[in-house]
Amino acid sequence: MTTRTVPLLPCASIDEIADFFGPLGFDVTYRQVRPNPYLALRRDDLELHYFGMDGFRPEDSYGTCLVLVDDTEPLFEALAAGLRASYGKLPLSGFPRITRPRRRKNAGNLSGFSLVDPSGNWIRVIRDAPAQESSGGRLADALANAVVLADSHGDDAQAYKILAGAVRRVADPDRVELVEAQAYLAELAVRRGETDQAREHLAALYAVELTEQDREAVAQSLDAADELAGSLPA
Repeated sequence: MTTRTVPLLPCASIDEIADFFGPLGFDVTYRQVRPNPYLALRRDDLELHYFGMDGFRPEDSYGTCLVLVDDTEPLFEALAAGLRASYGKLPLSGFPRITRPRRRKNAGNLSGFSLVDPSGNWIRVIRDAPAQESSGGRLADALANAVVLADSHGDDAQAYKILAGAVRRVADPDRVELVEAQAYLAELAVRRGETDQAREHLAALYAVELTEQDREAVAQSLDAADELAGSLPA
């Protein structure tokens, strides 16, 4: 027996949704206006369907769905390229927005990211693989907890508080863990509209003395930091 499930998500405007997902590589496979607004989208094997609701506000949305993939990076890079083309940078706050792939403590320590659409629905992309053991010190644990709070639950303020406190408290932190923590703190600061704090965390990140092996381990965090630094207003 073949089983197929397609998420059905609310939106204020199916036209807004179609315009948003087009640059992200999605095709419209069905659209109707009457008797009820309805839109079907497809990108490779990923399908999303939307129904229109008059007066719907993204701030009130509880819509969400889970997308399981073999590897989160290719899909993230494709979506990120479309978002950069549409917005000039990765949108990290408001509606729409996206988070970067990170290990999710609440998903077996597997890589995951979230795309929040213009109507506030969370499209959660998780690697489909056996759960992995967590590793690292206190700073890595704090980062894992912060990722759950912010990237899974949208509580950027509490995530920032927990991780910033851990950075202050942990003496002689592992260099790799410190860079990853500072990179995430900078991103959280941008999400909260605190650009000065973001610059402080980026400065702290760039001040960490790294070996070549360290740089390989944190290559993604360094790339993310560089992109974030370039997006900050002068």
